[in-house]
Amino acid sequence: MEIYKNPTAPIASRVEDLLQRMTLEEKVGQTNQLVGVEHFRHNLGVMNAGDLFRNTAQAIYVGCEPEDLEAWTQQGRVGSFLHVNTIEEANRLQHLAMQSRLAVPLLFGIDAIHGNAYCRDNTVYPGNLGLACSFNVELARRIARQTAAEMRAMNMHWTFNPNVEVARDARWGRCGETYGEDCYLVTRMGVATVEGLQGKLDSEADVMACAKHWVGGSLPENGTNGSPADMSERTLRTTFFPPFKAAVDAGVATVMPSHNELNGVPCHSNRWLMTDVLRGEWGFDGFVVSDWMDIEHVHDLHGTAETVEDAYRQSITAGMDMHMHGPGWVDAVCQLVRDGVISEERIDESVRRILTMKFRLGLFEHPYADEAKTMQVRLCQEHRRTALEAARQSIVLLKNSGLLPLDAKRVGKILVTGINANDENIMGDWSAQQRAENVITVLDGVRSLASEDAEVMYVDQGWDPRNMNPAMVERAAQAAREADVNIVVAGEYMMRWRWHDRTCGEDTDRSDIDLVGLQNELIERVAASGKPTVLVLINGRPLGIERVAGKVSAIVEAWESGMCGGQAIAEILFGKVNPSAKLSITIPHSVGQLRSYYDHKPSMYFHPYVCAPSEPLFPFGYGLSYTQYAYSNLSLSGEIDADGNGQIDVAVTVANTGKRDGVEIVQLYIRDEYSTFTRPVKELKDFARVELKAGGKKRVHFILTADKLAMLDGNFAPVVEPGGFVVMVGSSSRDCDLLKSRFVVKKK
Repeated sequence: MEIYKNPTAPIASRVEDLLQRMTLEEKVGQTNQLVGVEHFRHNLGVMNAGDLFRNTAQAIYVGCEPEDLEAWTQQGRVGSFLHVNTIEEANRLQHLAMQSRLAVPLLFGIDAIHGNAYCRDNTVYPGNLGLACSFNVELARRIARQTAAEMRAMNMHWTFNPNVEVARDARWGRCGETYGEDCYLVTRMGVATVEGLQGKLDSEADVMACAKHWVGGSLPENGTNGSPADMSERTLRTTFFPPFKAAVDAGVATVMPSHNELNGVPCHSNRWLMTDVLRGEWGFDGFVVSDWMDIEHVHDLHGTAETVEDAYRQSITAGMDMHMHGPGWVDAVCQLVRDGVISEERIDESVRRILTMKFRLGLFEHPYADEAKTMQVRLCQEHRRTALEAARQSIVLLKNSGLLPLDAKRVGKILVTGINANDENIMGDWSAQQRAENVITVLDGVRSLASEDAEVMYVDQGWDPRNMNPAMVERAAQAAREADVNIVVAGEYMMRWRWHDRTCGEDTDRSDIDLVGLQNELIERVAASGKPTVLVLINGRPLGIERVAGKVSAIVEAWESGMCGGQAIAEILFGKVNPSAKLSITIPHSVGQLRSYYDHKPSMYFHPYVCAPSEPLFPFGYGLSYTQYAYSNLSLSGEIDADGNGQIDVAVTVANTGKRDGVEIVQLYIRDEYSTFTRPVKELKDFARVELKAGGKKRVHFILTADKLAMLDGNFAPVVEPGGFVVMVGSSSRDCDLLKSRFVVKKK
């Protein structure tokens, strides 16, 4: 038996044995990823060559036929596919790969961003931005573990998640993929997701994670996806690098560079990012995969390579291992090797990394998934329960003038209206069209929880905010006068099967953050009825709702709450669930406040705005409950010296002073009073979810260690400087919500 076929042999030995048997074409084939055959076949009738340049969701290969992709797979010239969305196709393509000379299995990658939602008949969990509002790291880990199980049940091995970019511009349509604006929170949620997805990467229950996008895409120059990022190395290393470094330390299998250029160098040809930092400084031993044809964009967009072939050379020599996606890669790279432009040894490095992952995942022994058993895992009751629990914990109550919770026994007529009142859009971006019976809309949820005697009136506003019908707005205004309570479900539209109609999501960026279309008019007209009005938001970015915020009685920020979102929203509206979530991202008054984030530098608002407030509409960490919490007796004990020795125990008493049980998210921030380089006015350094019975209280403890106080010195090395630090503990990042104390780091 060949060593590479022996499951008892060490993986390194299997890799080397297989590598020695491979031709150059077979090696380069392992670095080649293509879109799925059925995806390609579908798009043949709807796309042309001109569509490929800007479209980052759909693809065809000009001059090729679906049969060509199948033939290349049989020839060992394909190492991976993406956009394979059924178990049947995955197994069929894997069968073709098993017919290749060396029978090297394929990797199937999928954008499983919040569950394996991009494929039909899978559990759709809340989006990352909403999930981060739960501040529940273990919940993120559990969702990732369940996602991995559903992926492997479909013969999927690799998800392009987590997105650990730190979101700093609400115009950017991909905010919803991230875990928000705070480096520490993004890091904690990102690491939990990596660990949940990957396990130990040694069983059929594990999938590869991908830390993306490396780096700077979340601070685009004009708010649009892929536009240039220009920032100092200090800003990069302080704010944007740490989540990626933590993912590497957690063993993330793959990393994906960002679409954009960073400080004048395209990320896809940036040796400093891919080799010097990622591998040299941090010891990353997985493989780097390009984003959607972004290596080609080094040539045809950024203009730093005169030819596509030179773009390939630049990217490979900078550290790229796998190409997403395109048919010309194998022949072009093989020619570059034959011409001596790229060494075969460099190709071998990439192939080793890719093969290692295939062996670790057990694909050589188990290349197929069981079609008869797939639905025993997907959409199972345990996963649905988790999706519902996550939605409950992700929904933020932003305003409540005493209206909520609704008393189902006392509300006779309820109006439900708005573009997101009864639409699958509640699932959010990166969701395939699901079966109606698997998605609970807000209207469904309200109908299920309203009393049997109540009348739930529904005025359909359509799904498209850009093409709302004024007559239906008028109809809702009239119905509002008859209702006891009005519920307007507004926000953005994210569904990918109507790509050109979306207002939020990947490549759907905006020049403002107002509600689109007639939504403001709808809310104003309904609220003008004089009847209590609740605004529910379904969206993947912060929205500037200052025009209507003062006109409604309550505001519920539900984000992209997944397939069970409608039930969770209704449970909160009717008080079956006490809201606990806190904002993972600042909500500005308007686009004019951008960029707006809580951990700004001291001078950022030294001169405040005129004619408008400087503080945001709702700050990071903010969220209301149906009970009240009181903080007291903040105390510090212990010490830390400038050598990094010691620790500080931070303790605070949190009391539930209301009449309902609840969960409070306690947040700890610090501020370095004086430092060699400027530091933010406050930095989140820990948090805790605290369950409290009505009338109960708990002493909550945090441990501050030197690494949580450290800053980067002039050589970007972490250092704890002597001097005073302020500790702040409370319910949000607002100063008025925080208790404060102080300690001093002693000199060496």
